[in-house]
Amino acid sequence: MKVEMDKKQILEFINANPIFHMATVDGDTPHVRGMLLFRADDEGIVFNTGKIKDLYRQLGVNPKVEMCFTNGIFENLIQVRVTGIVEALEDLELKKEIVQKRDFLKPWIDKVGYEQLAVYRLRNGVATVWTMATNTEPKEFIQL
Repeated sequence: MKVEMDKKQILEFINANPIFHMATVDGDTPHVRGMLLFRADDEGIVFNTGKIKDLYRQLGVNPKVEMCFTNGIFENLIQVRVTGIVEALEDLELKKEIVQKRDFLKPWIDKVGYEQLAVYRLRNGVATVWTMATNTEPKEFIQL
């Protein structure tokens, strides 16, 4: 089944499938890890991590990333990959909003404070949609 998506549909897909994998590079070694989306909208794709993590250090050196979102349905797999450059957001109100919506972060923030929470946004990324039906077709790129 061929799936065509525009920017709005891609953002809806990303928000509906908030667990994603993100690739970074440390020197010449790639690293991929599972992540949890905070939100995706016309302002960009927002996620967070801790400043104690390797991810934080890697993004400080090289902010280029690729994110991969899937619907997790093997029989009808849809994969959206987004490539771009992330920017750090030092917005205390946004950090408070994230922690308020994620109970698992509250004990950590109570212990270390909001300063240790790193928030990023990928703005103006480029997305490509993949399905088994489009596996051998040339990629189409959608500006987000």
